[in-house]
Parts: sequence; structure tokens; C-alpha cells
Amino acid sequence: MTHEALLEFMRSEKYAVQTSVSQGGLPQAAVVGIAVTDRFEIVFDTLASSRKAPNLRANPAIAFVIGGTREGDERTVQYEGTADEPSGGELERLLAVYYARFPDGPERRSWPGLIYVRVKPTWIRYSNFNTNPPEIIEFDPVTWTH
Repeated sequence: MTHEALLEFMRSEKYAVQTSVSQGGLPQAAVVGIAVTDRFEIVFDTLASSRKAPNLRANPAIAFVIGGTREGDERTVQYEGTADEPSGGELERLLAVYYARFPDGPERRSWPGLIYVRVKPTWIRYSNFNTNPPEIIEFDPVTWTH
């Protein structure tokens, strides 16, 4: 699988299960709408009052599961990364990608407490159980050139 094919698959999914760790060390999960940049960054919005926002501010480690929700399609991406809240020009770059995916996004921008989270990948695994034997490929984003 090429990086381009991986990116295409990730972009084919509008939602993902996102996980973070509470300050008490407990796992917490939520479904979030995602947009994926050409650099494999994931962008999503959330309310500052959500559980994930303070979790990620205290511990930026984050994970996602993308895919696996369509009947008869057993492909998934497991994705680990580091979250931050970009600002300025970097936020505007990411919002262009996010708004292209979610045209209603600009309407939500006025919500009190809405924040945008960017995740930079540290590890990605693609699994395709539609084939026998299964295709399982790990990508190391640290070694990628963009």
C-alpha cells in the first residue's frame, strides 16, 4: 500500500473513534468528525468543556480507530499521535482542510468554547481483513518525506 492509498482510505471515512487518557489515568473515547491533511495530520473540533479537551491539554497522547464500520469492509487504520491546538496561520491552513470536509464547520466556529485540535501522527497501522491472508502494514511517519 502506498502513502497515497493510505491517505485515500483515511479520507474515505468521515468519523473516527478517538481516545485520550484522563488525568486519573482512565481511558476515554468519543466519536469525532475528522479531516486528514496531506501530511496525515488529523483535524477535529470539540468543545473545551468536553472530556477530551482537558485530557489532551494535560497529556497530548491520542489514538484513533478509523474504518471498520461498513458492512462487508473489514479495513481499519489504527493511528497514534500527539495533539495540539494550533493558532494563527497554522490554524487557518488546517481549517481550510477541515471546512472542505465539513462545510457546516464555519457555522460552528461561533459556538462558545469550540476549539480545533490537530494531531500529528507518530504511528499508523493499516489492516485489511478483506483479503486472505490479511494485509497489515505499519507506517512510520517519522521517516516519511512530504
